[in-house]
Amino acid sequence: MTDEQSQPAAPANRRTFLRRASLAAATPAVAALVGGVTAAPAHADQATGLPDFAPVPPSALGPALNSAGYFVGQISGNLYWVTDSYYQAMFLTTREGVVVVDAPPTIGANLLRAIESVTAAKGLPSRVTHLIYSHNHADHIGAAALFGEGVQRIGHTETRRLLRIANDPNRPVPTVTFDDRYVLSVGGERLELAYHGPNHSPDNIFIHAPDHSALMVIDVIFPGWTPFKNLAESQDIPGWLDAQQTVLDYSWTTLVAGHLGRLGNRADVAVQQNYLADLQAGARTALTTLDPTPFFEKYGATGNGWAIFKTYLDAVTATAAAPVTAKYLGQLAAADVFTLDNAASMVNSMRIDFDVLGPFGVRQ
Repeated sequence: MTDEQSQPAAPANRRTFLRRASLAAATPAVAALVGGVTAAPAHADQATGLPDFAPVPPSALGPALNSAGYFVGQISGNLYWVTDSYYQAMFLTTREGVVVVDAPPTIGANLLRAIESVTAAKGLPSRVTHLIYSHNHADHIGAAALFGEGVQRIGHTETRRLLRIANDPNRPVPTVTFDDRYVLSVGGERLELAYHGPNHSPDNIFIHAPDHSALMVIDVIFPGWTPFKNLAESQDIPGWLDAQQTVLDYSWTTLVAGHLGRLGNRADVAVQQNYLADLQAGARTALTTLDPTPFFEKYGATGNGWAIFKTYLDAVTATAAAPVTAKYLGQLAAADVFTLDNAASMVNSMRIDFDVLGPFGVRQ
């Protein structure tokens, strides 16, 4: 994915546009007019006061949940996944016990029930012998304590450091760590763990099951959906963007991405890369073409530098977000929910990480 795209022409009347964009950026919906393309606003429900959003495309939805509120499905052979339509975990059954990857608290004890239902049907032991942490975040491993004291917990070296600081009884510290690569072999099954540098978090790893043509990477790809707000709250945005290409460098057909209701495929990665390339190009164009004069005129005389930055960056964000929202509505679920937030993070990353500073560049 490149950060260079064709650049749309600047609006004919920038000052008029900037006034509109500043107002749009102050609302939850992206309602800015950009280059003749209008993004549909989210209308408030009169009964609740909460906004309505575009329908979720059926292609983004996963399988129906059972009466206990989860779905467990086979990926290949002894490899399975579990979802509650919000989070996902994975487990591998073997003749020696079960290897689990992640323990999201929203799934909680349903993960144990899913394992029991599968192992009982296969006549395999249900005892969890190994628990792999994809990364340290509580929303993905906050139910790790459910597996008790006897389980071997595996994670990156940085995961151990961060969990020692957190001192959270729900996230016991890993007992086995690695820096770059680690191969776990249990009961005739194998998982290959690898660290490719910081991305969503400083410690996020790749979990590859080559015998099952499956890859698990959390909070990097969101199959069928726009990324969660602020580019998935990623701590290293250039690393997060690079990680998406690293995902494609692996050999796999099934992706366990950690969120929402369905598994991913390689086409999902390509669509997300296109979405982010469009957002990146829009941020670059807005930063280099929007006239900052009205913001300096309005707030400069009072010495309120933060007001200049806020209103200008809000306008840049709205400019970048609106055509992307319009383009991906119906193609990616929730394009109208998080694209404005994602644009804000992309704008800041372009400024801080990619040296696209707009009117705040090197003074001549």
